[in-house]
Amino acid sequence: MRFNPKARLDTQRMGDAGRGRGGRAGGGGASIPIPGGVRAGGGIGGVIIVILYLVLTQCLDNGGGGTTSGLDSSRFTGADTGRYTSCKTGEDANKSADCARVAVENSLYDYWSSTLPDQAGTDFTAEAGIETFTDAIDTGCGNATSDVGPFYCPNDQYIYLDTSFYKAVLQKQLNGPSGDFVEPYVIAHEYGHHIQNLLGTMSRVKTQQGPKSDSVRLELQADCYAGMWAKNATSTDNADGVALIESLSDQDIQDAIAAATAVGDDRIQEEVNGRVNPEQWTHGSAASRVKWFMTGYQQGSLKACDTFATNDL
Repeated sequence: MRFNPKARLDTQRMGDAGRGRGGRAGGGGASIPIPGGVRAGGGIGGVIIVILYLVLTQCLDNGGGGTTSGLDSSRFTGADTGRYTSCKTGEDANKSADCARVAVENSLYDYWSSTLPDQAGTDFTAEAGIETFTDAIDTGCGNATSDVGPFYCPNDQYIYLDTSFYKAVLQKQLNGPSGDFVEPYVIAHEYGHHIQNLLGTMSRVKTQQGPKSDSVRLELQADCYAGMWAKNATSTDNADGVALIESLSDQDIQDAIAAATAVGDDRIQEEVNGRVNPEQWTHGSAASRVKWFMTGYQQGSLKACDTFATNDL
């Protein structure tokens, strides 16, 4: 993946809370409490089950519909480390993983701000933010540690990630890939949850475990949305109309496929427990995750990504 060196970057939706610092309401190291007494503090387990908490919180606190209150720009006041202030251009993105993260966010923002109105007739009125942290952070969905992996919180419309996840968990614990496009795939997947939030899709989640559960359908659809963006990433522009991404290679797509494979429920269960139990799946099998990412990449439409309309997952 190569960014356009001449493109100016926009960091206004990016923030970093630093090590063990609070976001909205102060820090702390406790895990996110999951309804039913399970906690997302058990390493890989948090990656698997954190979305259940977020979906339930969305349904209870927002009436099951999308949130349109807009980005809470006050979140970073007094808490931001300034991690992204030096990210000015696409050339910075080509040299720095932090700045590449900014460029990917800018590209996702541009893509969905036009795609959502065009394909769904829904205004892109609520922006998603990305906040990185180390060890622990307080969010609109509760306190989170790095154990839960990257996640989206519908209550404050932020994507949260501890950037150590890729090496510490995805590569070392799950034997996943280390390519440059792995993180963009993950961020695009989480951004897909924001799109689901705006469309009210999260309210459709009733069943939360099983190979064809609503939770699995939600996750596979987010993979499909990530594929939609990947297909169109090189046609996204910054606010000045300058292309953000010059090229996306076949290897980049293979990196995304390898990452989707590594975080399939069956692969995680096999790596962690040595056995596979489909009735406990919440995100979908490796094959399904790849299938739906490629569906988005090849067909590029919200209609094609309707995982709730088919039993062929």
